[in-house]
Amino acid sequence: MSDIIQTAIIGARGYVGFELIQLIDKHPMTKLIAAYSREYNGTKICDIVPKFSDKELKYRADEIESVVDLDTDVLFLALPNNIAAKYNNLWKQLSCDKIIIDLSSDFRFDNDWQYCQPETCTLNANSANLIANPGCYATAGQLGLLPVKDFIKGTPNIFGISGYSGAGSKPCDNNNPEKLQDNLMAYKLTGHIHEKEISKVIGQKVNFMPHVAEFFRGIHLTISVELKSALKPEDVFQMYSKFYKEAELINISAEIPQVQSVQNTHNVNIGGFTVDNNHLVLCVTIDNLLKGAATQAIQNMNLALKERYNLQINTGII
Repeated sequence: MSDIIQTAIIGARGYVGFELIQLIDKHPMTKLIAAYSREYNGTKICDIVPKFSDKELKYRADEIESVVDLDTDVLFLALPNNIAAKYNNLWKQLSCDKIIIDLSSDFRFDNDWQYCQPETCTLNANSANLIANPGCYATAGQLGLLPVKDFIKGTPNIFGISGYSGAGSKPCDNNNPEKLQDNLMAYKLTGHIHEKEISKVIGQKVNFMPHVAEFFRGIHLTISVELKSALKPEDVFQMYSKFYKEAELINISAEIPQVQSVQNTHNVNIGGFTVDNNHLVLCVTIDNLLKGAATQAIQNMNLALKERYNLQINTGII
């Protein structure tokens, strides 16, 4: 076991890859030794990520299979959906002596991979070599519902709005600033993959309605829940505060959280608890690129290597 955790990123070009590079560079126990990007091949990473401390390391565009020859401890997969799954046998082969953390949706329902939202899952560190990172909306949704999971009656409804970075960097209508100007675009109003994730985690179906807005980053969810019995807003507040009392990144407030307050942070803000008899409405905000993606990947790495490197869940984050 080396003193420093050697890491590599496949899919380093995108918005999440950009954030991962910075977090790995900032972490006291990690070093980035390879970043794969065909578009940036041969470009110094510091030319794209100015804060990156290694002024010589360049992006590379080797075939994905070449990672077999990398002397890495952790491999982050920040690829678009439906690409990592094509190489599942390779990841399983590599997982004999490496930790693979996938940030796409490809393995979130695969029993060979451990799905882990760091604050609420129990990661089996002895076999946590294949880890599926939760989705961004799914992170906010499950964190918003888990404290009242046992009190829910009926089907929760979740209205979600994301900044257009959630649509990725490849041009499309959902990340086109001209089409989004003074606009709000609904999409995938039933059957969204994050709807399935949230439903699986809380153990019952939810309805999720996503929208994309003209701001770049951040997520806001408004969650409407029918409860089995009436609760007072102050009781709900105490319930959430107690549930997340050990979670340093999760903030509980009586006020409605704002997207601006979580942009470029690792935080989850939950609040605005409003009750009408047994009808509860609350709001959740996160940064989709950080807590909804890159931050959680680092947290999951910390959990998987906790014993070997004496790490805490938020080492390198706060």
